[in-house]
Amino acid sequence: MNSSIEPIIYVVDDDEKMRESLLDLFIFAKKRVSVFSSGSEFLEIADTRAPGCVVVDLQMPGSTGLEVQSRLVSMGSDLPVIFLTGEADVSASVTAMKAGATDFITKPFVNQDLLDAVDHAIRVDGERRKLDAGHEQLQDLAGTLTPREQQVMYAVASGLMNKQVAFHLGIAEITVKLHRMSVMRKMHSRSLADLVRKVESLQEASLASDYQALRLQAELLRARNRPLVTGSDTMRLQS
Repeated sequence: MNSSIEPIIYVVDDDEKMRESLLDLFIFAKKRVSVFSSGSEFLEIADTRAPGCVVVDLQMPGSTGLEVQSRLVSMGSDLPVIFLTGEADVSASVTAMKAGATDFITKPFVNQDLLDAVDHAIRVDGERRKLDAGHEQLQDLAGTLTPREQQVMYAVASGLMNKQVAFHLGIAEITVKLHRMSVMRKMHSRSLADLVRKVESLQEASLASDYQALRLQAELLRARNRPLVTGSDTMRLQS
């Protein structure tokens, strides 16, 4: 997502006077705004992938504010949602917050309170998009690794030494070192600590989705406490 795109405030309210009032407020505050008279109109027309936030009336005929929020989630949109309501509905407020609402404002409200809530929502959205962009970049870098390099990366990041990785993967230690060097270069990591942070970021974002790689990582983690069988041990076992 291009960070230069100006965030947009989507106003969704069936009350025409409220829509006009909010439109004037945001225009006066020099913010980009688009208004809709219903949840269905908003969901059909608006670009929910664009940066910004949604200011939506909780109680509307047809699609309620909560239903609009639910639809956004099902569509994969992470747009922050600010609910407006004519009465303090504790139950609806709790439901909205559990579903990820950014704020819940009761009418009548102080204009500055709403502007502050919108600024906060847009800031949160911007930070999330930067984080997502970073995860996408890491995913692209990880995609340049060979299957063996991925195995070595997860194993090294889990704390295993080169000798342990070599044993459990059935390859020579020098081969592990070569793969490790390649991983560091391809992942643009200048230190092991940096590589570990990147691997953790991939895992937290669920970008490390290859089942075999994750299964191997778990096996290697469990193998930490297993004794290594060295060449001399093998000779004793054979004798």
